[in-house]
Amino acid sequence: MIIRKQFVFFILIFILSIPVYAQQQPVVPWWLSFEYGKQQFRSDNYGDALMLFEDARRDRRAMYEQMERDFIHLLSLGEVRRIGDALDRVERFSAERHYKAASAALTELYYRVPKSSFNNSALQALAAFDRLKNYPEAEYWIGEVYRVEGELMLALAQYRKALTMQNVFEDPGFDSILNYKIASILKTRQEYIEMEKVLHSIISVKDTLWANAVSAEINAGKEGTKPGTTIPVPYEQTSASFARTSMTKTLNDHGVIRFLELYRYNNTIVEPAHRLLGFYYAAQGRPSAEQHLMFAFLIQNTIIIEEVKRHKYDFTFTGLEALAQEINNNKLLLAYINETEYYKTVYYLGASLYRNGKSAVARTFWNFLASVSQAGEWQSRAGNQLRNPQLEPIVEMP
Repeated sequence: MIIRKQFVFFILIFILSIPVYAQQQPVVPWWLSFEYGKQQFRSDNYGDALMLFEDARRDRRAMYEQMERDFIHLLSLGEVRRIGDALDRVERFSAERHYKAASAALTELYYRVPKSSFNNSALQALAAFDRLKNYPEAEYWIGEVYRVEGELMLALAQYRKALTMQNVFEDPGFDSILNYKIASILKTRQEYIEMEKVLHSIISVKDTLWANAVSAEINAGKEGTKPGTTIPVPYEQTSASFARTSMTKTLNDHGVIRFLELYRYNNTIVEPAHRLLGFYYAAQGRPSAEQHLMFAFLIQNTIIIEEVKRHKYDFTFTGLEALAQEINNNKLLLAYINETEYYKTVYYLGASLYRNGKSAVARTFWNFLASVSQAGEWQSRAGNQLRNPQLEPIVEMP
Protein backbone atom coordinates (compact mmCIF):
# COMPACT_ATOMS: atom_id res chain seq x y z
CA MET A 1 0.00 0.00 0.00
CA ILE A 2 2.82 2.35 0.89
CA ILE A 3 4.59 1.49 -2.35
CA ARG A 4 1.41 2.21 -4.33
CA LYS A 5 1.02 5.62 -2.66
CA GLN A 6 4.66 6.45 -3.45
CA PHE A 7 4.10 5.47 -7.08
CA VAL A 8 1.02 7.69 -7.35
CA PHE A 9 2.94 10.53 -5.72
CA PHE A 10 5.79 10.33 -8.25
CA ILE A 11 3.31 10.17 -11.14
CA LEU A 12 1.62 13.35 -9.88
CA ILE A 13 4.97 15.09 -9.53
CA PHE A 14 5.87 14.07 -13.11
CA ILE A 15 2.54 15.30 -14.54
CA LEU A 16 2.74 18.59 -12.68
CA SER A 17 6.30 19.15 -13.89
CA ILE A 18 5.38 18.78 -17.57
CA PRO A 19 4.15 22.38 -18.04
CA VAL A 20 7.26 23.74 -16.30
CA TYR A 21 9.49 21.57 -18.47
CA ALA A 22 7.61 22.61 -21.59
CA GLN A 23 8.05 26.26 -20.70
CA GLN A 24 11.79 25.70 -20.43
CA GLN A 25 12.04 24.29 -23.96
CA PRO A 26 13.81 26.78 -26.25
CA VAL A 27 11.53 28.59 -28.70
CA VAL A 28 12.98 28.78 -32.21
CA PRO A 29 13.35 32.50 -33.07
CA TRP A 30 11.92 33.72 -36.34
CA TRP A 31 15.32 34.42 -37.89
CA LEU A 32 16.46 30.84 -37.18
CA SER A 33 13.29 29.40 -38.72
CA PHE A 34 14.10 31.52 -41.78
CA GLU A 35 17.63 30.09 -42.04
CA TYR A 36 16.33 26.55 -41.54
CA GLY A 37 13.86 27.27 -44.34
CA LYS A 38 16.66 28.22 -46.73
CA GLN A 39 18.52 25.03 -45.85
CA GLN A 40 15.44 22.96 -46.61
CA PHE A 41 14.87 24.83 -49.88
CA ARG A 42 18.43 24.17 -51.03
CA SER A 43 17.93 20.50 -50.17
CA ASP A 44 14.82 20.46 -52.40
CA ASN A 45 12.51 19.93 -49.40
CA TYR A 46 10.09 22.58 -50.60
CA GLY A 47 7.13 21.65 -48.40
CA ASP A 48 9.22 21.89 -45.22
CA ALA A 49 10.84 25.08 -46.49
CA LEU A 50 7.45 26.69 -47.10
CA MET A 51 6.26 25.90 -43.57
CA LEU A 52 9.45 27.30 -42.04
CA PHE A 53 9.23 30.52 -44.06
CA GLU A 54 5.60 30.93 -43.02
CA ASP A 55 6.58 30.26 -39.39
CA ALA A 56 9.30 32.89 -39.63
CA ARG A 57 6.88 35.43 -41.11
CA ARG A 58 4.23 34.75 -38.47
CA ASP A 59 6.64 34.72 -35.52
CA ARG A 60 8.37 37.90 -36.57
CA ARG A 61 5.03 39.69 -36.86
CA ALA A 62 3.93 38.38 -33.47
CA MET A 63 7.17 39.52 -31.83
CA TYR A 64 6.97 43.07 -33.14
CA GLU A 65 3.26 43.29 -32.39
CA GLN A 66 4.02 42.42 -28.77
CA MET A 67 6.86 44.94 -28.66
CA GLU A 68 4.56 47.57 -30.12
CA ARG A 69 2.02 46.86 -27.39
CA ASP A 70 4.72 47.04 -24.70
CA PHE A 71 5.88 50.42 -26.00
CA ILE A 72 2.32 51.73 -26.32
CA HIS A 73 1.71 50.69 -22.69
CA LEU A 74 4.75 52.71 -21.65
CA LEU A 75 3.67 55.77 -23.66
CA SER A 76 0.17 55.60 -22.17
CA LEU A 77 1.43 56.10 -18.61
CA GLY A 78 0.50 59.48 -17.17
CA GLU A 79 4.07 60.36 -16.24
CA VAL A 80 5.30 59.47 -19.73
CA ARG A 81 2.53 61.47 -21.42
CA ARG A 82 3.74 64.51 -19.49
CA ILE A 83 7.26 63.91 -20.85
CA GLY A 84 6.00 64.49 -24.39
CA ASP A 85 7.56 63.12 -27.59
CA ALA A 86 11.21 63.20 -26.46
CA LEU A 87 12.45 59.68 -27.15
CA ASP A 88 15.60 59.98 -25.03
CA ARG A 89 13.58 60.98 -21.96
CA VAL A 90 11.03 58.21 -22.54
CA GLU A 91 13.87 55.70 -22.85
CA ARG A 92 15.50 56.96 -19.67
CA PHE A 93 12.18 56.75 -17.78
CA SER A 94 11.71 53.15 -18.94
CA ALA A 95 15.18 52.14 -17.77
CA GLU A 96 14.99 53.94 -14.40
CA ARG A 97 11.51 52.57 -13.56
CA HIS A 98 12.43 49.06 -14.76
CA TYR A 99 9.87 48.69 -17.53
CA LYS A 100 11.85 45.77 -18.88
CA ALA A 101 9.56 44.82 -21.77
CA ALA A 102 9.52 48.37 -23.17
CA SER A 103 13.28 48.73 -22.72
CA ALA A 104 13.86 45.40 -24.48
CA ALA A 105 11.59 46.55 -27.31
CA LEU A 106 13.65 49.72 -27.76
CA THR A 107 16.89 47.71 -27.73
CA GLU A 108 15.56 45.50 -30.51
CA LEU A 109 14.31 48.51 -32.43
CA TYR A 110 17.71 50.23 -32.32
CA TYR A 111 19.33 47.03 -33.53
CA ARG A 112 17.14 47.04 -36.63
CA VAL A 113 16.83 50.79 -37.26
CA PRO A 114 19.43 53.52 -36.54
CA LYS A 115 18.37 55.46 -33.45
CA SER A 116 19.35 58.73 -35.13
CA SER A 117 16.70 58.20 -37.81
CA PHE A 118 13.88 58.82 -35.29
CA ASN A 119 14.83 62.48 -34.72
CA ASN A 120 14.38 61.88 -30.97
CA SER A 121 10.66 61.25 -31.55
CA ALA A 122 8.88 58.54 -29.55
CA LEU A 123 6.04 58.54 -32.07
CA GLN A 124 8.44 57.89 -34.94
CA ALA A 125 9.92 55.01 -32.97
CA LEU A 126 6.42 53.62 -32.42
CA ALA A 127 5.70 53.80 -36.16
CA ALA A 128 8.87 51.81 -36.84
CA PHE A 129 7.51 48.83 -34.91
CA ASP A 130 4.60 48.68 -37.35
CA ARG A 131 6.96 48.62 -40.33
CA LEU A 132 9.12 45.90 -38.80
CA LYS A 133 6.16 43.53 -38.63
CA ASN A 134 6.69 43.01 -42.37
CA TYR A 135 9.25 40.44 -43.48
CA PRO A 136 10.00 40.92 -47.19
CA GLU A 137 12.78 38.33 -47.24
CA ALA A 138 10.37 35.65 -46.05
CA GLU A 139 7.80 36.78 -48.63
CA TYR A 140 10.49 36.43 -51.31
CA TRP A 141 11.46 32.92 -50.28
CA ILE A 142 7.82 31.85 -50.13
CA GLY A 143 7.67 33.10 -53.70
CA GLU A 144 10.75 31.04 -54.56
CA VAL A 145 8.99 27.90 -53.33
CA TYR A 146 5.96 28.70 -55.49
CA ARG A 147 8.25 29.39 -58.48
CA VAL A 148 10.10 26.06 -58.38
CA GLU A 149 6.79 24.26 -57.94
CA GLY A 150 5.45 25.92 -61.09
CA GLU A 151 2.96 28.26 -59.38
CA LEU A 152 4.15 31.30 -61.30
CA MET A 153 1.23 33.60 -60.53
CA LEU A 154 1.54 32.91 -56.80
CA ALA A 155 5.29 33.51 -57.02
CA LEU A 156 4.71 36.77 -58.91
CA ALA A 157 2.29 37.96 -56.23
CA GLN A 158 4.82 37.16 -53.50
CA TYR A 159 7.64 39.05 -55.26
CA ARG A 160 5.41 42.06 -55.74
CA LYS A 161 4.26 41.89 -52.14
CA ALA A 162 7.89 41.85 -50.96
CA LEU A 163 8.66 44.81 -53.21
CA THR A 164 6.05 46.93 -51.41
CA MET A 165 8.07 46.49 -48.19
CA GLN A 166 11.18 48.37 -49.36
CA ASN A 167 11.33 50.45 -46.19
CA VAL A 168 12.49 47.38 -44.22
CA PHE A 169 14.87 45.79 -46.76
CA GLU A 170 18.06 44.66 -45.06
CA ASP A 171 19.92 44.53 -48.39
CA PRO A 172 19.73 47.79 -50.40
CA GLY A 173 20.01 45.77 -53.62
CA PHE A 174 17.08 43.51 -52.79
CA ASP A 175 14.72 45.55 -54.96
CA SER A 176 16.77 44.64 -58.04
CA ILE A 177 16.66 40.93 -57.17
CA LEU A 178 12.88 41.11 -56.86
CA ASN A 179 12.46 43.07 -60.09
CA TYR A 180 14.59 40.60 -62.04
CA LYS A 181 12.51 37.72 -60.66
CA ILE A 182 9.34 39.56 -61.68
CA ALA A 183 10.74 40.25 -65.17
CA SER A 184 11.71 36.61 -65.60
CA ILE A 185 8.20 35.38 -64.82
CA LEU A 186 6.67 38.02 -67.09
CA LYS A 187 8.97 36.85 -69.89
CA THR A 188 7.94 33.22 -69.32
CA ARG A 189 4.28 34.27 -69.45
CA GLN A 190 5.00 36.30 -72.61
CA GLU A 191 3.85 39.52 -70.95
CA TYR A 192 6.55 41.45 -72.78
CA ILE A 193 5.22 44.96 -72.32
CA GLU A 194 5.15 44.55 -68.55
CA MET A 195 8.57 42.89 -68.63
CA GLU A 196 9.92 45.85 -70.56
CA LYS A 197 8.58 48.29 -67.96
CA VAL A 198 10.16 46.37 -65.10
CA LEU A 199 13.58 46.22 -66.79
CA HIS A 200 13.42 49.94 -67.54
CA SER A 201 12.54 50.62 -63.90
CA ILE A 202 15.77 48.89 -62.83
CA ILE A 203 17.85 50.97 -65.22
CA SER A 204 16.15 54.24 -64.34
CA VAL A 205 16.98 53.78 -60.65
CA LYS A 206 20.31 51.95 -60.73
CA ASP A 207 22.11 53.26 -63.83
CA THR A 208 23.70 56.69 -63.37
CA LEU A 209 24.71 56.87 -67.03
CA TRP A 210 21.12 56.32 -68.07
CA ALA A 211 19.42 58.35 -65.31
CA ASN A 212 16.45 60.53 -66.32
CA ALA A 213 16.82 59.54 -69.96
CA VAL A 214 13.69 58.32 -71.69
CA SER A 215 13.85 55.41 -74.10
CA ALA A 216 12.44 56.65 -77.37
CA GLU A 217 10.95 53.24 -78.02
CA ILE A 218 9.56 52.09 -74.70
CA ASN A 219 6.02 52.48 -76.04
CA ALA A 220 6.75 51.10 -79.48
CA GLY A 221 4.30 48.42 -80.43
CA LYS A 222 1.48 49.98 -78.36
CA GLU A 223 -1.32 52.35 -79.22
CA GLY A 224 -0.89 51.93 -82.94
CA THR A 225 2.84 52.66 -83.10
CA LYS A 226 5.21 50.32 -84.88
CA PRO A 227 8.63 49.06 -83.79
CA GLY A 228 11.17 51.74 -84.67
CA THR A 229 8.74 54.62 -84.18
CA THR A 230 10.45 57.63 -82.62
CA ILE A 231 8.63 59.27 -79.72
CA PRO A 232 9.65 62.90 -79.01
CA VAL A 233 11.72 63.43 -75.86
CA PRO A 234 11.70 66.76 -73.98
CA TYR A 235 14.94 68.72 -74.27
CA GLU A 236 15.71 68.72 -70.54
CA GLN A 237 15.77 64.91 -70.57
CA THR A 238 18.19 64.61 -73.48
CA SER A 239 21.24 66.02 -71.66
CA ALA A 240 21.58 62.85 -69.59
CA SER A 241 22.22 60.88 -72.79
CA PHE A 242 25.43 62.78 -73.60
CA ALA A 243 27.66 60.00 -72.23
CA ARG A 244 25.81 57.41 -74.27
CA THR A 245 26.13 59.53 -77.38
CA SER A 246 29.89 59.91 -76.88
CA MET A 247 30.32 56.19 -76.26
CA THR A 248 28.29 55.31 -79.34
CA LYS A 249 30.31 57.69 -81.51
CA THR A 250 33.59 56.26 -80.25
CA LEU A 251 32.49 52.70 -81.00
CA ASN A 252 31.19 53.59 -84.47
CA ASP A 253 34.05 55.87 -85.55
CA HIS A 254 37.09 54.31 -83.84
CA GLY A 255 36.16 50.67 -83.24
CA VAL A 256 35.96 48.30 -80.32
CA ILE A 257 39.62 48.53 -79.21
CA ARG A 258 39.48 52.28 -78.77
CA PHE A 259 36.05 51.97 -77.15
CA LEU A 260 37.33 49.59 -74.47
CA GLU A 261 40.51 51.62 -73.99
CA LEU A 262 38.52 54.75 -73.18
CA TYR A 263 35.56 53.40 -71.25
CA ARG A 264 35.04 51.24 -68.20
CA TYR A 265 31.73 50.66 -66.44
CA ASN A 266 31.32 48.00 -63.74
CA ASN A 267 27.66 48.48 -62.82
CA THR A 268 26.83 44.78 -62.70
CA ILE A 269 23.37 45.43 -61.24
CA VAL A 270 22.05 46.82 -64.53
CA GLU A 271 23.94 44.54 -66.91
CA PRO A 272 21.14 41.94 -67.14
CA ALA A 273 18.51 44.65 -67.69
CA HIS A 274 20.45 46.15 -70.61
CA ARG A 275 21.19 42.72 -72.05
CA LEU A 276 17.60 41.46 -71.84
CA LEU A 277 16.20 44.68 -73.26
CA GLY A 278 18.83 44.52 -76.01
CA PHE A 279 17.81 40.99 -77.00
CA TYR A 280 14.13 41.94 -76.84
CA TYR A 281 14.58 45.04 -78.98
CA ALA A 282 16.88 43.23 -81.42
CA ALA A 283 14.20 40.57 -81.96
CA GLN A 284 11.73 43.35 -82.80
CA GLY A 285 14.16 45.24 -84.99
CA ARG A 286 14.20 48.34 -82.79
CA PRO A 287 17.17 50.73 -83.17
CA SER A 288 17.58 51.12 -79.39
CA ALA A 289 18.83 47.53 -79.15
CA GLU A 290 22.24 48.91 -80.10
CA GLN A 291 22.77 51.11 -77.05
CA HIS A 292 21.41 48.61 -74.56
CA LEU A 293 23.66 45.88 -75.94
CA MET A 294 26.58 48.31 -76.03
CA PHE A 295 26.11 48.95 -72.30
CA ALA A 296 25.83 45.24 -71.53
CA PHE A 297 28.95 44.57 -73.61
CA LEU A 298 30.88 47.36 -71.86
CA ILE A 299 29.95 46.14 -68.39
CA GLN A 300 30.79 42.54 -69.24
CA ASN A 301 34.21 43.44 -70.62
CA THR A 302 34.96 45.78 -67.74
CA ILE A 303 34.42 42.90 -65.30
CA ILE A 304 36.48 40.54 -67.47
CA ILE A 305 39.40 42.97 -67.83
CA GLU A 306 39.40 43.78 -64.12
CA GLU A 307 39.50 40.08 -63.26
CA VAL A 308 42.35 39.43 -65.71
CA LYS A 309 44.33 42.32 -64.22
CA ARG A 310 43.92 40.85 -60.75
CA HIS A 311 46.08 37.94 -61.89
CA LYS A 312 48.22 39.76 -64.48
CA TYR A 313 48.92 43.27 -63.23
CA ASP A 314 50.73 44.20 -66.45
CA PHE A 315 47.86 43.12 -68.71
CA THR A 316 46.93 45.61 -71.43
CA PHE A 317 43.82 45.24 -73.52
CA THR A 318 44.81 44.81 -77.18
CA GLY A 319 41.71 43.22 -78.63
CA LEU A 320 38.86 40.81 -78.05
CA GLU A 321 40.80 37.83 -79.43
CA ALA A 322 43.57 38.19 -76.82
CA LEU A 323 40.96 38.73 -74.13
CA ALA A 324 39.20 35.51 -75.16
CA GLN A 325 42.45 33.59 -74.55
CA GLU A 326 42.63 35.01 -71.03
CA ILE A 327 39.02 33.98 -70.43
CA ASN A 328 39.82 30.38 -71.38
CA ASN A 329 42.52 30.25 -68.70
CA ASN A 330 40.21 31.42 -65.92
CA LYS A 331 37.40 29.18 -64.61
CA LEU A 332 35.72 32.10 -62.90
CA LEU A 333 35.55 34.04 -66.17
CA LEU A 334 34.31 31.00 -68.07
CA ALA A 335 31.41 30.78 -65.63
CA TYR A 336 30.84 34.53 -65.92
CA ILE A 337 30.59 34.59 -69.72
CA ASN A 338 28.10 31.72 -69.62
CA GLU A 339 26.01 33.50 -67.00
CA THR A 340 25.98 36.78 -68.94
CA GLU A 341 25.59 35.21 -72.42
CA TYR A 342 28.73 37.00 -73.53
CA TYR A 343 29.02 35.65 -77.06
CA LYS A 344 25.31 36.06 -77.72
CA THR A 345 25.63 39.68 -76.56
CA VAL A 346 28.52 40.24 -78.97
CA TYR A 347 26.59 38.70 -81.85
CA TYR A 348 23.44 40.74 -81.37
CA LEU A 349 25.41 43.93 -80.77
CA GLY A 350 26.93 43.36 -84.22
CA ALA A 351 23.48 42.58 -85.66
CA SER A 352 21.95 45.74 -84.16
CA LEU A 353 24.83 47.85 -85.48
CA TYR A 354 24.33 46.33 -88.93
CA ARG A 355 20.59 47.06 -88.83
CA ASN A 356 21.40 50.68 -87.94
CA GLY A 357 23.62 50.99 -91.01
CA LYS A 358 27.00 50.56 -89.26
CA SER A 359 28.21 47.53 -91.20
CA ALA A 360 31.97 48.13 -90.79
CA VAL A 361 31.98 48.01 -86.99
CA ALA A 362 29.41 45.18 -87.06
CA ARG A 363 31.87 43.07 -89.05
CA THR A 364 34.55 43.52 -86.36
CA PHE A 365 32.29 41.81 -83.85
CA TRP A 366 31.42 39.01 -86.27
CA ASN A 367 35.09 38.55 -87.21
CA PHE A 368 35.91 38.12 -83.54
CA LEU A 369 33.19 35.51 -83.03
CA ALA A 370 34.20 33.64 -86.19
CA SER A 371 37.73 33.25 -84.76
CA VAL A 372 36.61 31.89 -81.37
CA SER A 373 35.69 28.20 -81.38
CA GLN A 374 34.22 28.33 -77.88
CA ALA A 375 31.56 30.76 -79.14
CA GLY A 376 29.68 27.72 -80.47
CA GLU A 377 26.42 28.66 -82.19
CA TRP A 378 27.45 32.30 -82.32
CA GLN A 379 30.67 31.43 -84.18
CA SER A 380 28.75 29.71 -86.96
CA ARG A 381 26.11 32.44 -87.14
CA ALA A 382 28.81 35.13 -87.30
CA GLY A 383 30.53 33.20 -90.10
CA ASN A 384 27.28 33.13 -92.06
CA GLN A 385 26.89 36.89 -91.62
CA LEU A 386 30.42 37.52 -92.88
CA ARG A 387 29.74 35.47 -95.99
CA ASN A 388 26.25 36.82 -96.61
CA PRO A 389 25.27 39.67 -94.26
CA GLN A 390 21.54 39.94 -93.62
CA LEU A 391 19.22 41.66 -91.19
CA GLU A 392 18.10 39.45 -88.35
CA PRO A 393 14.45 38.43 -88.87
CA ILE A 394 11.93 40.40 -86.83
CA VAL A 395 9.98 38.28 -84.35
CA GLU A 396 6.35 39.19 -83.76
CA MET A 397 5.59 39.10 -80.03
CA PRO A 398 2.20 39.27 -78.29
